[in-house]
Amino acid sequence: MLKIALPKGSLQEQTLQLFADADLAVKRSAREYTVAVADERISAVKILRPQEIPKYIEEGYFDLGVSGFDCITESGADVVEIADMPYAKTGTGVMKMVIAVPEESPVQKASGIAPGSRVTTEFPNITRKYFENMGIPVEVFYSYGATEAKVPELMDVVVDLTETGSTLRRNRLKILDTIMESTTKLIANKASWEDPDKRKAMEEIRTLLLGVIDARGRVLLSMNVAKEKIDDVVNMLPAMKRPTVAPLYNSDYFEITTVVEKDEVNVIIPRLKEKGAEDILEQNISKIVR
Repeated sequence: MLKIALPKGSLQEQTLQLFADADLAVKRSAREYTVAVADERISAVKILRPQEIPKYIEEGYFDLGVSGFDCITESGADVVEIADMPYAKTGTGVMKMVIAVPEESPVQKASGIAPGSRVTTEFPNITRKYFENMGIPVEVFYSYGATEAKVPELMDVVVDLTETGSTLRRNRLKILDTIMESTTKLIANKASWEDPDKRKAMEEIRTLLLGVIDARGRVLLSMNVAKEKIDDVVNMLPAMKRPTVAPLYNSDYFEITTVVEKDEVNVIIPRLKEKGAEDILEQNISKIVR
């Protein structure tokens, strides 16, 4: 039913892992760009450059796709953003499109960039609009990769996407300004989104993908607690809503179950034990569907 476009490059590994964790594992064929998902809702899958995906979605070659907000904005594609999916190659998934110049440059902010400067970028449309709004005439050159390596020998200014800024710093560049922030988006063709059957399938796939993302970094804690100690234990538990408390058969003990952040477990478990929790069990979570 659905034709899906998934991104090649820096987002590829994390995207394929997300689909696998959502029980929508992508199976590779002999052709690198043609893959398949064993799900009756999905009829075809292609792996393409994320810069191309928004326009292909707009024009109806695909019903559903994954691309960055930066690529959607740069292409000007008219698509439906049906989910924000905060993941990237590493980290929280928030990328920044920044302006950078050589460390030794006297320029300290973007407004100080000289008219006529040569700007290299993979995002010429966004870059031109930014400098037009600033009232600074510049020459914008499209970069086919390794954008930061072109300064200062060939170019004066870099507009590039970064997650941590480490690559820019390694190339002795300093950031002057952030043009925009970008996260990974699940996008749909407008006509497909209006089709009831396709929309239902897309909403179901969105539920699975977001369920995986929501579960990442969280674990399930369960424990047994004597009746007289329940309030002490429950009061210190962080929970999505309220913890589940259930009586144990033929006992004055109760089982308490809750979801907590993984990075808090090393602190919480010893404190739970101090408050009287016993038989504490920590389990990984594959999905959380709210």
